[in-house]
Amino acid sequence: MIAAIGHAELFALQPDFTALPFDDALRRDAFAGRGDDGRLLIAVADPQDTDLLDGLGGHLAEPFALRLARRDDLAACLARHAESGRVVAGVLGEAAATRVDDGEDLSLRRIASDASPVVKLVNSTLYDAIQQGASDIHLESVPGGLVVKYRVDGVLTRAGGAQGSELAEQVLSRLKVLAELDIAERRVPQDGRFKVHAAGRPIDFRVSIMPSIHGEDAVLRLLDKEHLTREMAALTLETLGFDAPTRATLRRLAMEPHGMLLVTGPTGSGKTTSLYAVLSETHSGQEKVVTIEDPVEYQLPGVLQIPVNEKKGLGFARGLRSILRHDPDKIMVGEIRDPETAEIAVQAALTGHLVFTTVHANSVFDVIGRFMHMGIDPYNLVAALNGVVAQRLIRVNCLACSADCTPDAALLADSGLGERGAVSGYRFRAGSGCGTCRGSGYRGRRAIAEVLILDDELRDLIIARAPLRELKAAARRRGFASLRDAGLALVRDGLTTLQELNRVTFVA
Repeated sequence: MIAAIGHAELFALQPDFTALPFDDALRRDAFAGRGDDGRLLIAVADPQDTDLLDGLGGHLAEPFALRLARRDDLAACLARHAESGRVVAGVLGEAAATRVDDGEDLSLRRIASDASPVVKLVNSTLYDAIQQGASDIHLESVPGGLVVKYRVDGVLTRAGGAQGSELAEQVLSRLKVLAELDIAERRVPQDGRFKVHAAGRPIDFRVSIMPSIHGEDAVLRLLDKEHLTREMAALTLETLGFDAPTRATLRRLAMEPHGMLLVTGPTGSGKTTSLYAVLSETHSGQEKVVTIEDPVEYQLPGVLQIPVNEKKGLGFARGLRSILRHDPDKIMVGEIRDPETAEIAVQAALTGHLVFTTVHANSVFDVIGRFMHMGIDPYNLVAALNGVVAQRLIRVNCLACSADCTPDAALLADSGLGERGAVSGYRFRAGSGCGTCRGSGYRGRRAIAEVLILDDELRDLIIARAPLRELKAAARRRGFASLRDAGLALVRDGLTTLQELNRVTFVA
């Protein structure tokens, strides 16, 4: 009878991916590791997998002990050791100059059959990123070769790498071929895109190539349109995680007859998704709704959606001018990037249209300074502006492995909760890491937001260029709650951790 191995004992093993390669371990739900005594252990989920056992017995020269592990524990253990064992880490060789068909199919079987090691490295990187639910892939040239990182749930983690500067150049050349970029140009940034098929659906990749002191770096943004479109059927402000007061305020702002609703936050904070949720909830078919976006990420039925095409001269400013001649009731501008677009959007809001848009700023108060820096007249801005929403996405505890915990005094002090009684009523919880959350302790994200509604007093203060302290004091008198307040409410309910809250918001 095969002895079982527990979660803690499994995680204590040092991985040996020469005994069982990472891609085989992932495919077979198995893990090879060594204990403190150096003895080789093979943990499997299926002790009846004769192909795996026969293969191990055939190529391993040393004896090994077999252990039975839970499938989710194995998945979490492999996720923990992805940096050293990721399938991209062991791929070395020379690049191939062949051109692939658009929409190449990605699968483990296809990757294993790739003849070129560089093609195998690139395809396995894409495959792994899709499987992990990554939003971005970072390939960074370093003096020793190439480092691969994935951004999952907003956090950048190392996924593997490869040795040799020549290999790094070949990998970047391969990406340029896929994105139809100039492989000979290495001194200026380049942008492109390509498509693959994975799990029976098309997935788009937007590619940004940037020169660096060690060669070139690449960032690939994943866009799974079919998955996003399916999510749109159930996309509401509730599913995004906004609390009840924020949902009510956003719906009220979305039903105003005219004016501007601004959503702000850093890249990847869910600004566009929130605007889509607002539009999908309030669109009745009785109004003309037009959007201009870069790119169009979701498809909304009954809404005219216009993609930006800078190469053809269709930018946000020119597109917005044309939209105003198209008799719209509501307009969504994907992003305000320049003074011209900002001026047109403000004028549209002042002339009877309801404008939804996003802008990059750190808080609802920073937005005011951002528009003034663009040269927008303060009186016109406050006359057009109905409300500003600043939001972040915060990871939530994994339901499968989270448990009650007690944060230490140093963490409480660093989080601004060091005073006696400051944590009264808090239920602190944290995840330990399991197969469900791939060893991270977190699973999924939800939105937190601060909302500033402009009234006459706030408008007067902005026009008078009052100090920020006065603006914040006036907003708090009207019940304004900051991003930090929204995040602390989640910590209080045991939905996330202080460490995660400190990562995404400032300590007041």
